[in-house]
Amino acid sequence: MSTKIPVTIKGNLTADPEHGTSEDGTEYARFSIAVNDRRLNQQTNQWEDGDTVFHRVVAFNEQARHVVDSLHKGDRAVVDGDLRFRTYTDKDGNTREGRDVVADEVSASLRFATVQIERAPKANGPDAYAEGPVAAPATTGAGLR
Repeated sequence: MSTKIPVTIKGNLTADPEHGTSEDGTEYARFSIAVNDRRLNQQTNQWEDGDTVFHRVVAFNEQARHVVDSLHKGDRAVVDGDLRFRTYTDKDGNTREGRDVVADEVSASLRFATVQIERAPKANGPDAYAEGPVAAPATTGAGLR
């Protein structure tokens, strides 16, 4: 059974992302984000941290490579994707439940940091660096110049 729920989470990476390739050749990056609620205690006028929730995140293909190259342990990130619940059988035969965020978008948070953008080509191979067509000036024969 699998259920998808759209979510956006903001938090800090708990470790460097793991990078790998599945059996079918799909690249992936897996990482965990810690999210904790911070509230101002009205009685003491002090900020207090609430409970921490850990989310497992997976990104695929080119985005997986960008995640591994760009984000590291402790970095604050924003993830937009689908929260998926699943059931599986562990190695001892017990039925377990799991929860993952399958990322549509992963970005570094600019709340407490700056980043420098380095654009990656959208295509692979020779087409990634091909130049587009060049337009020549139009000529008309009706006396227009």
